[in-house]
Amino acid sequence: MAANWKMNKTISETGEFLSQFIPAVQDVPDIDIVIAPPFTSLSAAAEKIRGTNIMLSAQDVFHQEKGAYTGEVSPSMLVDAGCTQVIIGHSERRQYFHETDGIINKKILAAKKAGLKIIFCVGESLDEREAGRTFEVLQREIGEGLRDTDLKDMVIAYEPIWAIGTGKTASPEQAQEAHSFIRSRLKDFCGNMADETRILYGGSVTPENVDLLMACGDVDGALVGGASLKPESFEKLVKFTRR
Repeated sequence: MAANWKMNKTISETGEFLSQFIPAVQDVPDIDIVIAPPFTSLSAAAEKIRGTNIMLSAQDVFHQEKGAYTGEVSPSMLVDAGCTQVIIGHSERRQYFHETDGIINKKILAAKKAGLKIIFCVGESLDEREAGRTFEVLQREIGEGLRDTDLKDMVIAYEPIWAIGTGKTASPEQAQEAHSFIRSRLKDFCGNMADETRILYGGSVTPENVDLLMACGDVDGALVGGASLKPESFEKLVKFTRR
């Protein structure tokens, strides 16, 4: 279960969240818990979760290690701040910051070189789904994103753009169909590693719908936005009912 806080929470708010959340999930077995605060809160979060069962992710990264790139953050800087993971290719980065498949591939390669694990996001827009292009988009994003690399230390996150922050959620059938397709394409690119690669669902996941989504055969977890901003809500997601 991965929490993407996006542009939310100050350093003090991050501390308040973790003070309540850590005791609530400290005895949860067999679930990898990840939080992705904004850059400004990474070091504070790393200090707070040290020695716990929670891992730290950044929400983005740049593909160069150093240089005249005002405002950017390199992979080694994330490692230095305490991160073990990073989200790459989120639809908001693609949409608002015009990140291309090529840029995303460079980020993946740079993050891997620094030893970071990657949550690699793919997904189609509403127009693309309605035009019957979902599989075409997923195949392109996977193929270009994984160019010159493999699935080692990677998690894939399927996030239908039309379901992010809209309150609309893909049905369990839609999620399973997309996840099954993604796994089949991963096998084309990387062989048997695809069977062991986790594929997360992201798109208006809530405590009310998480059980049905997690019951799908190829859904291995969730990348959660709004429902991860309150500790009691994210706790419920972490403690979803296994079926």
